[in-house]
Amino acid sequence: MRKVALVFVLAVFAPSLVLAWLALRSLRDQQFALERQQSLLYQGVADAIAKDILGYVGERQREFGLQVEALLANNKLPDAASSFDDQLQKKWPLAEVGFAVSLDGTCYAPSLLFGSPEAHRFRLENERFLTSRESVEVYWDSPKGSINLSQTEQRSHKQENDESRGTQQPVAKPDGYLSDPSGYAKDQKQARNVEPQQAQQGGKQTYSKAAVAEAEFRRLIGTSTEGTVARFLQNKLNLMFWYRSPRDPQIVFGALVNLPRLIAGLSDLVKIEPESLRDQICVALLDDSAHPSARTQPAFQTNWKRPFVATEIGEALPHWEVAVYLLNPARLSRSAHTLKLTLGLLIAVLVLAIGVGGWLIVMDLKRQLTLARQKTDFVSNVSHELKTPLTSIRMFSELLAEGRVTDKEKQRSYFNIITAETARLTRLINNVLDFSRMERGEKRYNFTRCDLVGLARETIESYRPHLQAGGFELECELPESPLFVSGDPDALAQVVVNLLSNAEKYSAERKQVRLEMRRQPQPVPHVEIRVLDRGLGVPNGCEEKIFEQFYRAHDSLSSGIQGSGLGLTLARQIARAHGGDVVCEPRAGGGSCFVLRLPASPNSITHEPGATRLQSK
Repeated sequence: MRKVALVFVLAVFAPSLVLAWLALRSLRDQQFALERQQSLLYQGVADAIAKDILGYVGERQREFGLQVEALLANNKLPDAASSFDDQLQKKWPLAEVGFAVSLDGTCYAPSLLFGSPEAHRFRLENERFLTSRESVEVYWDSPKGSINLSQTEQRSHKQENDESRGTQQPVAKPDGYLSDPSGYAKDQKQARNVEPQQAQQGGKQTYSKAAVAEAEFRRLIGTSTEGTVARFLQNKLNLMFWYRSPRDPQIVFGALVNLPRLIAGLSDLVKIEPESLRDQICVALLDDSAHPSARTQPAFQTNWKRPFVATEIGEALPHWEVAVYLLNPARLSRSAHTLKLTLGLLIAVLVLAIGVGGWLIVMDLKRQLTLARQKTDFVSNVSHELKTPLTSIRMFSELLAEGRVTDKEKQRSYFNIITAETARLTRLINNVLDFSRMERGEKRYNFTRCDLVGLARETIESYRPHLQAGGFELECELPESPLFVSGDPDALAQVVVNLLSNAEKYSAERKQVRLEMRRQPQPVPHVEIRVLDRGLGVPNGCEEKIFEQFYRAHDSLSSGIQGSGLGLTLARQIARAHGGDVVCEPRAGGGSCFVLRLPASPNSITHEPGATRLQSK
């Protein structure tokens, strides 16, 4: 038993506990995994919108190039350059100011004398940069054919221009910059305006991917024919499209884009696909100050600098971002908590099932071992029970056969002993055979309407000589009127005999056996046969165990009590096969009371005019 339990613990239970422990540890990563999955899904939404915005800006840039070609086709090049601002604003609503400069440093438009106030201010702020007389910090895309600023030309930690941001940060300038101030790119990390929750790792600062460069306009455009340049002036973004016509590559035409009108066109692109996510997130287009310029939920308010995920649009709109916000941030935590709880409960149930299954296996193994021991004891008991009557029968039959006993009274006594032992041997063999038939399901009963009073009286009379020979005092209280039940007379007689035999075995010094029979109307009409004794009684907790097969409350070999351990088992099985039962009750004053209950026949009498009381010693 111990070896089997040890093997079970080492082979099944211990590995199961280890796996459960590993599974519980993995639960801690479920929230991170769920957030990661959601972030990838939402990041895809933001990336798609940012891509659409870049595509929209690119289309407007090509549209600007077509406008320039249309103006040049209807006007001579010098005239078109001088009046470019006025003509562009009439033809292209997205332009706020139009400009035209030559690569040799001439500014044709806008005019300082005849232009609008916006055009006048634009020229004052950008003329020196556009005519390549000074280098400024700008963001520009990298179209095919533009210059390639190598790493040897990169400069870091340059102070931000007073005109661009309005703040100054003194930084060191490398010698290369002082010797060649005409314009260089600088690799300077700039903090993002937003802090995406899924991009934060250990509280580290996130930086923008937009590349800022300090260079002249002529150096930036290189040999390209079109592109965009973004510049910050007084904390305001200035986005410029530029284009060089093949008619005269020395003149560059450009336009300061009207941002409100551009944003109006971009608002239609700020939408959520697929639609199933619309009740989960809000997507917003944030400007360079992290203020929403467009959003999918107009009434939604939050800390705009703390999105769940965000995507930068790029150099076309530097520091502008497409940000995704959770409409219900607690929903993700609840989903992760629900997932953890579900997996935790599943693991607990599986561990519990393994534990319960192991316990059931151990208990069944224990029961099987107990049953095996009981079967071994049964074989010993039956062997002993068979040997005792056979020895008596053989001894007395040999005495009678050899003629050693001439006294008639002794001969009669020996014959009675042989008869009793034969009956005892027959009962034992019948019990074993009946039990074997019941175990195989082959036991058959011949149900008839029988008088239980007459059957009990005949059984008692046949068993009386055996009890009298053992010195027992037998009392019987039977009704005078018959009580009918439906049953097998032989099987019911065997139940009565088994109960009397059980009372005989466990009576010890007080050899008193009493049998009572009465009809009970409640709860349903039934007949009771009560066999009472003044013997050893049934130990506490064994009231049901004594009806188990092979179970002996008192060991027969050590206590000297005869029997095979099948009498009460057969009695209960026969009674239940007849719709009744056999139960054990304690008897006042010591001893036991075994009650056989059988359902009364519907046409049984309903009154008891009297009872017959028999007593013998």
